[in-house]
Amino acid sequence: MKPMEYKTAAELIWPGALPTPLELEEQYPLRKLASGAIVTRFAPSPTGFLHLGGLFTAFIAGRLAAQTGGLFYLRIEDTDQKREVEGGTEAILEALRAFGVTFDEGTGEAGERGSYGPYKQSRRREIYTAYAKDLMERGLAYPCFCTEEELAAMRAEQEAKGLTTGYYGKWAVHRDLPLAEVRERLEQGQPYTVRLRSPGDPARSVIVEDLVKGTLTLPENHQDIVLLKADGLPTYHLAHAVDDHLMRTTHVIRGDEWLSSLPVHLQLWEVLGLEAPVYAHLAPILKQEGASKRKLSKRKDPEAAVSYYAERGVPPEAVLEYLLQLANWTFEDWRREHPDAPLTDFALEPGRLNRSGALFDGAKLEDTAKEVVARMSAEEVYNAALAWGRRFHPAFAGWLEADPGYAQRILAIGRGGTKPRKDIAKWSELPAYIGFFYEEPEEPATTELVQARMRLEQARDIVRGYLAAYDEGEAAEEWFGTIRGLAAELGYADSPKTYKKNPAGFNGHTGDVAMVLRLVLTGREQTPDLYEICSILGGSAVRRRLAGWLEVSR
Repeated sequence: MKPMEYKTAAELIWPGALPTPLELEEQYPLRKLASGAIVTRFAPSPTGFLHLGGLFTAFIAGRLAAQTGGLFYLRIEDTDQKREVEGGTEAILEALRAFGVTFDEGTGEAGERGSYGPYKQSRRREIYTAYAKDLMERGLAYPCFCTEEELAAMRAEQEAKGLTTGYYGKWAVHRDLPLAEVRERLEQGQPYTVRLRSPGDPARSVIVEDLVKGTLTLPENHQDIVLLKADGLPTYHLAHAVDDHLMRTTHVIRGDEWLSSLPVHLQLWEVLGLEAPVYAHLAPILKQEGASKRKLSKRKDPEAAVSYYAERGVPPEAVLEYLLQLANWTFEDWRREHPDAPLTDFALEPGRLNRSGALFDGAKLEDTAKEVVARMSAEEVYNAALAWGRRFHPAFAGWLEADPGYAQRILAIGRGGTKPRKDIAKWSELPAYIGFFYEEPEEPATTELVQARMRLEQARDIVRGYLAAYDEGEAAEEWFGTIRGLAAELGYADSPKTYKKNPAGFNGHTGDVAMVLRLVLTGREQTPDLYEICSILGGSAVRRRLAGWLEVSR
């Protein structure tokens, strides 16, 4: 086509009235924000579950906006309708809500909030079409009628010749179709895409300052990329540029898998005549596989899905805290100095975000979760565990709901103080952890545990002696005195140190006596404080369990 024919071609394709870029500028004015405030977004596609990397990106983008008094919005990029899964958007919203990621604007369960929508790209078709028409009128876009088979054959030939694959140069066979042929193909109803007429040169480079990666030098784009697909919906390339401009995004925070597309996007901003936002490309979360590392994979790794953590009851705060450890190497030092401060007090510095990718460590996440749970009150643990139980373990939820006061007394054991217990990492551990408060230990498992410690008759002597001495009204120090007295009476040393000096002179030490009682009362070797357990179980339950074991262990 000749330059004078560009507008004619655009009218052939889009004969109806469309808004102009200038009219759209007026419809989506500059935001009125304080100086220094930034606008970020999270823009997932509803093509599957929310990936941990997606949560990571959303969390970082939200924190950076909040730190500046800016704005964070959610946009759903649903233009790839072949890959969209039913309920995908709702699943993303639910996952983000579960992790406390909130938005100032955008798509939500109750519809959309904000005046820069629609926030679903499938509802913005006319806007993208308007910009594509403007580009064609200016000779910067054109219709391409190549079939999938023709493009595949072209690619195969390029690969066979060792050439860069793609639609460019002499391979851009429809770049300069005569207007008459364009008209004829349209009249025949041939499907077409709309491509960018790239002004790029592969011999040139673009230099860009990435907020995370620093100064980048990248080859200029020379490919005539697709802007509008055959179904009239835009590709990510066009849609993100148009939307980020009209929604007045100042900073695009995204994964570094998009780095290879950055030259295309910078070129698009230029041909559209728009100012590019600041880009920040986050390094991926990696996983060790043998001697090498790879990206955490949706297909291979169950822990890649944020639903994995919800199902297991890992507190969302723990996951976010762990993500901050991966994101910014200064966070752990900050946490040690501010053990009780909320995450929102930590100031993210983009220049200190991980540039090369952090290794996912499940054990480290679990340790982080234990620290987070240890800082929680009994009421907070109760509420979080109950919410998890109602969804994933109804029987456990029934325990908690039957007597909230009793449950919170249990959960308060070892909580608070300068050295709280750190033995709970996820709510799915709680049914087994506190189950003995609700169900008596099973036999013969308990007796087998006891016998692994000492001869059965020795253990029976301990239980009989404690039953005779037990006083449910004793304070903690008196109770410990009773245990020590019983140990001495039965020939046990007062401490492991004393026993080690003369093992032949004792049956064991006081700790062994307490362990037998712990096993008989709970069926577990590892439990919270035994005095607290007895206090919560109450005198009748303690006596019943001790006497019951003596009966079955004969």
